[in-house]
Amino acid sequence: MKRALFLLTAAVFSSGAFAADADVISINAEGRFNIPANYREWVFLTASMDLSYDAPVPEAPANVTHMLDNIFVNPAAYKAFVATGTWPDKTVMIKENRRAAEAGSISTIGKYQTEMVSMEFHVKDKGQWAFFASNGKNPGRPMPADADCYSCHSTHGAVDTTFVQFYPTLLEIAKAKGTLSADYVKTEAAKK
Repeated sequence: MKRALFLLTAAVFSSGAFAADADVISINAEGRFNIPANYREWVFLTASMDLSYDAPVPEAPANVTHMLDNIFVNPAAYKAFVATGTWPDKTVMIKENRRAAEAGSISTIGKYQTEMVSMEFHVKDKGQWAFFASNGKNPGRPMPADADCYSCHSTHGAVDTTFVQFYPTLLEIAKAKGTLSADYVKTEAAKK
């Protein structure tokens, strides 16, 4: 019985049934990024509250006062990062931005996540990174090359234009692998 289970498991893995990352980047006819259906099964990197890099997310409603976010990355990219300290082609990072609510249900203090406000996608393909933004329901529209996200990530990204500095376990991996950007290392040294 154990041998049969092993053979079945080996067959499933070798067939590519778990190779969901192969088609992780899907762009529709309008040039928009299709939201992967299973992204919540991806590797969860971190969550934060009111973390804003610059201006409010372009897709977010004006009446949102606090947001909580969740960051996911596709499993193959995560595995490659753990091994090398760098992001491979076909890396997709997804940032869910959710409204923060307080004092609801049985909660009397603190904040918790509610409905989706917007989504942001950071996608690496053919050695280049691109950004997309969505309302969380529709495919993400491409951000123009002169959008602030490009220059901000280029200037402040700890590894390959990504904000690994906000992902504690990955930051330690990047330090150990020596893949932190020179600008990030210089900025951190100046703080000490």
